[in-house]
Parts: sequence; structure tokens; C-alpha cells
Amino acid sequence: MPSWVKIPALQRTVSVPLGDAGLRPTRPCRRRVIGLLGGSFNPAHEGHRHISLMALRRLGLDEIWWLVSPQNPLKPVKGMAPFEQRLAGARAATRHVRIKATDIEGRLASTYTAETLSRLTRRLPRLKFVWLMGADNLGQIDRWRDWPYIFRLVLIAVFARPTYSLRALAGKAARRFGRFRLAEAAARGLVRNEAPSWVFLTGPQSPLSATAIRAARRGPGSRKTVPKAVTNRQLLRRRLKAD
Repeated sequence: MPSWVKIPALQRTVSVPLGDAGLRPTRPCRRRVIGLLGGSFNPAHEGHRHISLMALRRLGLDEIWWLVSPQNPLKPVKGMAPFEQRLAGARAATRHVRIKATDIEGRLASTYTAETLSRLTRRLPRLKFVWLMGADNLGQIDRWRDWPYIFRLVLIAVFARPTYSLRALAGKAARRFGRFRLAEAAARGLVRNEAPSWVFLTGPQSPLSATAIRAARRGPGSRKTVPKAVTNRQLLRRRLKAD
């Protein structure tokens, strides 16, 4: 696990000495809550950061970890930038002390999200995890391996995405776990729940996508390096002006 994973002393589980089984902590210890945003980050962009900042603010998370995937099994290898390049781009894009781009999936040698979450929850039982994803992923999560297990293992926050939201909320996963959905007004209470529990968050939406950025790069005179945050903002302004 990364060296920056620390559990402050005040948030540790109180141990009970052998022979004193009747003793219990006088008050519960709060578990740190970590948001997990997975993806190829091919490349990382302001949309990822927008979702992360929104999650910190509206869910009351302690930190967010970006899980840069060595290779998404649902995406082709062709056109995928080298892992080291994508990780470096993600680290440059975070620009926030509580958002960290990580190589956790590579270290865990996990291919599927369900594997990653299972191994993380076992290795870091003192942390509580919230899986963060856009509405586009909610709409196709039923294609993911062991996807119902993900809903039952961790809390989930879904963020509205342009053109995807209505279809996602009518999809298989949203219907199957519909009774566990929190009202948006109660979103801050999500972290006090246990899985399965999820919330759908609306608000300002970023039209940026990695696909659009890669397409813009392939245009005449486009840059082939990992785009900086300013490049992403410029692309966003161009798209808004075009609309």
C-alpha cells in the first residue's frame, strides 16, 4: 500500500486486552472515509477533478484516491497511452492536497473493480470506501464482472453526466438497487450508512471527456503529450463557445 496511507491515532479502533472482554470503548471511533475514482485516465482532465471536488464538498469525504487502471478490460489496448504516462498526467491534474492519483490497482495486480475493492477493504479495514462514478458508468455497470457485489461491498455515489443521466437511472443496476438509493438531499448522510447504499448527485456538469480530448489531439497541429490542466480548460471553453 502507498506510504501516504495513514490512520490518525484518534481514528484507530480501540483494542480490548485479553481477559477484559467485557470492556468496550466509551464512544465509537470515526472511520476515515475515502472516495475512490477509477478509470483509465487516458488522459486525466478537469472532468475528473470536477467530480472529485464535488464529492469532497457534498459527501464530506476525507480524501479521494484516483485508481489509474493499468488496462481497463472493457477498453481496447490500441490507443491507450502507457500506464506511466497516464499516472503522471493524473498526478499533475489533481492539484489538491486531498486528491491523490495512485497506482494501487497495479500494486494489487487486480484487473476488475470488484477485485480491487475486495482486496482494498480486506487490507484496510479501518477505512470506509465510497465508489465514485459518472452516470455513463452506472448505465453500463451491469457489464462489469461481479457488479452486484460492488453495490453490496461499498457505498456508491453517482454523478450526473450530460446525455447519460436519464438512461442510467432507468438502467438495470439503478432498478435492481433502487430501494437502496438515498434522496439527493440526504447525500451527506451516505457515509454514515453501510452498503448497499447509493446516491445520485446532480449539479454543474463538465462536458469534458477523455475521448473528446484525444480527438482534439489528433487534429491538425495537436499536441501528443499529456495535456496540462490549462489545455483542458481551453478545450472546455472552445466546446462551450461552439455550442
